[in-house]
Amino acid sequence: MSMRFLYVMDPMCAWCYGFQPELDRFLEQYPSAEVDWIMGGLAPDTKEPMSENLKEAISSYWHQIEKVSQVTFNHSYWERNTPYRSTYQACRAVIAAEKLAARSSPNMAKAIQSAYYREARNPSLDETLIDCAGTIGLCEEQFLTVLHAKETELEFQKHLAITSHLHVSGFPALFYINKENQAYPLTHGFCKAEALFERFSAIAED
Repeated sequence: MSMRFLYVMDPMCAWCYGFQPELDRFLEQYPSAEVDWIMGGLAPDTKEPMSENLKEAISSYWHQIEKVSQVTFNHSYWERNTPYRSTYQACRAVIAAEKLAARSSPNMAKAIQSAYYREARNPSLDETLIDCAGTIGLCEEQFLTVLHAKETELEFQKHLAITSHLHVSGFPALFYINKENQAYPLTHGFCKAEALFERFSAIAED
């Protein structure tokens, strides 16, 4: 049985974006490992524009994350878009991509992060998500159909249930799953790859 990890994230979580280089560096050491990407669902569907206070709070997080991570943000996003505190559709987009092409969750999540944080495009909008699907080689028409399919919503609810079962209240969260299907947390929140290696080594030794 191959090594298995479970990663709980949201493609519109800025801390997940900051964590991605650290996660990639960690997983490079275990190329045969299976990684289940679970969409945690940061903020439910809404058509209400984000309040000014919330915009200021989130934009300030971006500056904090730049200071502690290897990533940079395109801060012009806040002038170019009408932001919504709504991430569920982006989560469904990752699940839809996975349904169309197995093991495409990482690529789709990274495509959404790139559109959002680097290109200053709005990932709460279907048109952005459709373009992201196209950039990873998916048929855009098929993707749109699957994105809005009942089966995708049901799968998303399963992801939310797993997130709740693991008591994940913030992202990113990475778990090692042993042969007995027990979950061992490696991080609840941003950390460096060195910390992941250290924590995983301690678990492996046990």
